[in-house]
Amino acid sequence: MDYRSIFVNSWFLKNWKFILIALAAIVIGNLTRHVTNKIYARRERAQKYKNKTLMSDGDEYEDTELNTKNALNDIKSPQEDTRDIKYVPALKVENHVPFSGAQVTLPAGAKQFYELVNNRRSVRSYTSKRIPPLQVIEDCIRAAGTSPSGAHTEPWTFCVVSDNNMKLRIRDIIELEEKINYAQRMNRQWTTDLTPLRTNHIKPYLTDAPYLILVFKQIYGYLPNGDRKQHYYNEISVAIATGILLCALQAAGLNSLVTTPLNCGTALRILLDRPENEKLLVLLPVGYAAEDCAVPDLKRKELKDIMSKY
Repeated sequence: MDYRSIFVNSWFLKNWKFILIALAAIVIGNLTRHVTNKIYARRERAQKYKNKTLMSDGDEYEDTELNTKNALNDIKSPQEDTRDIKYVPALKVENHVPFSGAQVTLPAGAKQFYELVNNRRSVRSYTSKRIPPLQVIEDCIRAAGTSPSGAHTEPWTFCVVSDNNMKLRIRDIIELEEKINYAQRMNRQWTTDLTPLRTNHIKPYLTDAPYLILVFKQIYGYLPNGDRKQHYYNEISVAIATGILLCALQAAGLNSLVTTPLNCGTALRILLDRPENEKLLVLLPVGYAAEDCAVPDLKRKELKDIMSKY
């Protein structure tokens, strides 16, 4: 066998130029893909940091792997890109006025306030015989509206429901989802932890309580010209407002319950015809405790367990 003849007439030798071009293309393609992936990954990290710094719920630097030096370098770029844009504060404040400190206080101060809120309990059984005046509910929400908020955006909406038909529709939505939650979505430890509280997917308080207050957080707002206005720390701000609302309800002699309807937010928002920039944070049944109302005999942590002094 003439190996030399086979080699000379082989397909590889006849097409060596095309093979070389193909190999070069493969090498160049792999190199280009490698460089592109590095550039993309770098941009993605920078964008991730940029997005983190614009978050409004207190997680700006969570999971950020960039060190301070890199972070400062990343910050320079967007500032340079927008240096010609004229920024105008969304908040209109003409001037600052003198403030001499708290003028309205409780006679016994913080101790009296502690005794007030320490008496608050989560109530799941309400009477239909006593209905608080709507004015009282409005005063409580007015108090909640005094809450501090990020850049004074006041990102909250309090929806008060007293119509029996609407309360029934809300209960139907929540009980349907809660049945699935307890059966599938909530793990065994979660449902086990709830056992001492004797809760399940049946929520009679949603129709028994004379009022339901649905607290929505506004993810963003709108400027007079229709542009979006960022609501910084919207969830934290609305959570603080909800805490003030709970205290106001307690001060008015009313009972309440903080509920977080899992997987019901969108349906309830649509039911109440709320805009897309609002998301349900909590739902509070409000009224007077039923005569046969019973609550778990819970003990709160002592001061030494919740405070550290330095």
